[in-house]
Amino acid sequence: MNPSLIAIALVVAGWSIFANGLQRWHLTAPIVLVLAGVAVGLTTRSALASTLNTEVAQRVAEFILAMLLFLDATEVRGGFLGRDARSAVRLLFIALPLSVAFSVLIGRWLLPGLSWAVLVVIASAAAPIDFASAPSILRDERIPERVRSLLKVEGGYGDGILSPVFICALAIAVGQPHRQMAIDALRMAVPPVIEALLVGAVIGGALALLTNAAERRDAMTEQSKRLLIIAAPILSYGVSVGIGGNGFISAFVCGIVMNTLRRSETFRQQLASADDIGFVLAAVMWFVFGCATVMAFANGIPWRIAAFALLALTVVRLAPILLSTTSSHLAWRDRLAIGCLGPRGTPSIVFGLLAFNVLDGEPADSTILAVVIVVLGSLVMHGAGSLAIARLYPQPENQETESESARRPRRY
Repeated sequence: MNPSLIAIALVVAGWSIFANGLQRWHLTAPIVLVLAGVAVGLTTRSALASTLNTEVAQRVAEFILAMLLFLDATEVRGGFLGRDARSAVRLLFIALPLSVAFSVLIGRWLLPGLSWAVLVVIASAAAPIDFASAPSILRDERIPERVRSLLKVEGGYGDGILSPVFICALAIAVGQPHRQMAIDALRMAVPPVIEALLVGAVIGGALALLTNAAERRDAMTEQSKRLLIIAAPILSYGVSVGIGGNGFISAFVCGIVMNTLRRSETFRQQLASADDIGFVLAAVMWFVFGCATVMAFANGIPWRIAAFALLALTVVRLAPILLSTTSSHLAWRDRLAIGCLGPRGTPSIVFGLLAFNVLDGEPADSTILAVVIVVLGSLVMHGAGSLAIARLYPQPENQETESESARRPRRY
């Protein structure tokens, strides 16, 4: 049996047994898995790069991202864009594009040897937030519910919105070395995205409406409802890839449509099985990330890439959020909290591994190194980030430390 699979299973089992105590020390499952991956990576450094540079590895990474994007899309509550739709629009469609644009401009300054397309790939991988590595942020009731709700919306939709940008930029970056015009590469990348959007919407809508009708007729069991949720992202991914579309974008759209159309009060409970599967898949990616960290650091850390990663975690996120929420109803504390609480995680890892698999030479090495530094920096900065941000708010006495939103297990 593959030693890596045994190592992942042992780490997950050990963390599960001592989860309460480890979480009090802010040792989440991703952190423990990264450390285990680093330990294994030190002994398998030479074989790792060739393993990641295979079509099988690419498909596995795409499928894992598809499942996680589906789960992210189902996390949003209170309507399509949550309870505060105006602020969500500002974050997703103003702040997020500005963050990518700022990253590209800074990358052009610090990493002049990389093309615009590669810089967009790196920026798209570094921008999406994910709370797998810092679950305490969403559980900390000292941070107002309005802030945590907006962060959930951004975390749920951000990586899916950036996926088409990432795919198109990656197609252009790959096409340039083969003397293919950027516009031709873009034409090749756009149709799969459109096909994925249509497939995801049709499958998600059909499954949601059929499930609603079946529930009214009491035609389903509780187990069958849970199994259907697991089958939905697999079906949308498989159909989309089968017709030449993008599988993980399709799964993301499928999740959005199902989350919008499903009207069952027990829908959240039915997602529990899919969440557990998502946890295991994310655990694999965190372990691989730990192994990839050893490979990425093998030739040292150029100060330019380190500076880029530091700016991506701080100014590049905070400034666009402050700009996009100017004149909004959000208080300055809320705007500052949203800008400071932006942990990176599984989406960045998968984007980075996909880019490493597709690109060659310096672009591939620079991309994986930038992503590794961004995610590691986020583990350090945001692991206990809510503790500092919570001090911005006046604290009522005898407040609970756990909220109901934390009771549903996610990829922690």
